Amino acid sequence: MKVRKNSGAAKWILIGISAVFLTVMLILPLIYVVFTAFEEGVGVFLTAVTDEYARKAVGLTLEVTVIAVFINTVFGIFASFCLTRFEFRGKKVLSAMIDLPFTVSPIIAGLIYVLTFGRQSALYPYLQGAGIKIIFAVPGIVLATIFVTFPFISRELIPVLNAQGTEEEEAAALMGANGFTIFRKITFPHIKWALLYGIVLCTARAMGEFGAVSVLSGHLRGKTNTMPLYIELLYQGYDFTGAFAVSSLLVCMAVMILILRSILEYQGKKDA
Repeated sequence: MKVRKNSGAAKWILIGISAVFLTVMLILPLIYVVFTAFEEGVGVFLTAVTDEYARKAVGLTLEVTVIAVFINTVFGIFASFCLTRFEFRGKKVLSAMIDLPFTVSPIIAGLIYVLTFGRQSALYPYLQGAGIKIIFAVPGIVLATIFVTFPFISRELIPVLNAQGTEEEEAAALMGANGFTIFRKITFPHIKWALLYGIVLCTARAMGEFGAVSVLSGHLRGKTNTMPLYIELLYQGYDFTGAFAVSSLLVCMAVMILILRSILEYQGKKDA
């Protein structure tokens, strides 16, 4: 496809519109968040972000993110191999189910888990008898985060595995290589950048999840409040400086993930 390289008015109009839109919708709000966080001084900012409940919210967010990303990485690899390397009945159904979190509201996802594991569920007596608490507890937050993030890794891997084909893997199998050796020496080098890219996207989504986690958490301060929930709690309590201070931490984490994403994207294109 031929790329237009003219320097006519249309190009600069489109660039201007894009720049204005990004400035109004993204850059200015982020600047305002950081400005408000430091508005009352660095001391107030440090007090807000080192508060006991703030530290617990950050710790819980990181804990849930690590667990969700690990489980989704394993699931994503298995699901992508299943859909690209095997033919079976229900393959299209499985593929559609993987995309379900993209179409279902996170609030509905949270309600689904409440209905499945809450007091009105048939499973509740067994969970209670085993001492397992899911609703208004960390396990529920983990489940909700896994649900809303599990398509990200598999959807990055599937196109790469389809493009790679199976010829090299079949040749290695005919030469006597076992499955793990084939994956480590042939498959993984082809998918490593897509896998890392999917992990980065999954991490970003997990850290910022609000809807499903809000339904399942119970908003227990110091116990089930992740960073987005804690920010909402501060804002509703009219602690705007604290809310924006913790928000700035989340913004910084998002920016670091964005930088990492750009690096991985560049390395992937460089090695292609």
